[in-house]
Amino acid sequence: MNSIRSEFPLLAQRPDVVYLDNAATTQKPITVLGAVRSYYLERNANVHRGVHELSTLATEAFEQSRTSVARFLNAPNANEVIWTRGTTEAINLVAHSYADQALSAGDEVVISELEHHSNIVPWQLACERTGAKLRAIRVLTNGELDLEHYESLLNERTKIVAVAHASNALGTVNDVSNIIAKAHDAGAVVLVDGAQAAPHLSIDVQALDCDFYAISAHKMYGPTGIGALYARESLLGDVPPWQGGGEMIEEVRLERTTFQKMPFRFEAGTPNIAGAVGMKAAVEFFESVDRTALEAHEQDLLSYATSRLSQSEGTQIIGDANNKVAVVSFNVDGAHHSDIGTLLDNQGVAVRTGHHCAMPLMAKLGISGTVRASFAIYNSREDIDKLIVALENARQIVTS
Repeated sequence: MNSIRSEFPLLAQRPDVVYLDNAATTQKPITVLGAVRSYYLERNANVHRGVHELSTLATEAFEQSRTSVARFLNAPNANEVIWTRGTTEAINLVAHSYADQALSAGDEVVISELEHHSNIVPWQLACERTGAKLRAIRVLTNGELDLEHYESLLNERTKIVAVAHASNALGTVNDVSNIIAKAHDAGAVVLVDGAQAAPHLSIDVQALDCDFYAISAHKMYGPTGIGALYARESLLGDVPPWQGGGEMIEEVRLERTTFQKMPFRFEAGTPNIAGAVGMKAAVEFFESVDRTALEAHEQDLLSYATSRLSQSEGTQIIGDANNKVAVVSFNVDGAHHSDIGTLLDNQGVAVRTGHHCAMPLMAKLGISGTVRASFAIYNSREDIDKLIVALENARQIVTS
């Protein structure tokens, strides 16, 4: 554990901080920081447009990064990986370019009550533009989706299903393979929000048989402001781009413009080249560790934290799904979640509080928000012990 933590400079420089806000963003290993720095120091140039050496080197690094992300997702073709600013932009891309063509008045889009706002609002807007109807899978009291209700929602009008692979608010891992299969049987395509799954689970878009899969680098030890969308070329290959400008064009005339093929038709303007290079380094970081051991380590942390919190006086865990990533949400009797978060921060424990961009879920659960502790490869049982001590101190302050 000390060896792993030493690879993350911020953690090494701040031993006073117990960082348990990994579902919001992870810390970055030295290899990722070094890759971004190296790009700017050694081959900073724009991509795809220049014939000079620096542009060639930058382009090679940029496209090698795309290939790495395709390998990480087990995409059948690197051309089916589109660079975005992150999961939010990836979902918006599909909700515009694909959905605007696929949806008509009376069609239906199915999401769930468990979703992050980024997988709700774009579909609301798409439905407003097209006249389609938005429907939501119910969430059970333990934080799992009601799959019987899901099946009842599917019909000949269902065109798109968009669900999270894992919940950012509760950690629930959804049975996306089952969800995808049933959607396909109904003739619908499926987008999976993989922002919270990619850091914790091995992703195989071919095995899942999903149509779209969206990820963010900063959730998986990479830079902020960069992410990717896996998309079947058969679905996006000929639809209109959602942004216009440089790079995505084939030929521009004043009367008419033609566009490049995937992925470039969806990558208008100068991309986040350094971010893509950093995301490649993040993928290589994952490839350098034993993923089975990583998942076992995080599940041990989840189990230990759940056990300790369950024994903590006045603490109520929110969401006890059978299958979860390393996220645990809880509240303390008689205390507001934000007050608990502030008191924990005063003791050097960093957690997230609030609705976690999942207000419909919180409304369904009858709460305004939670305290969320989320774990990563560099966390330890000792971090959880410190959380429990700090939580008891906070509880005594707010209930005294």
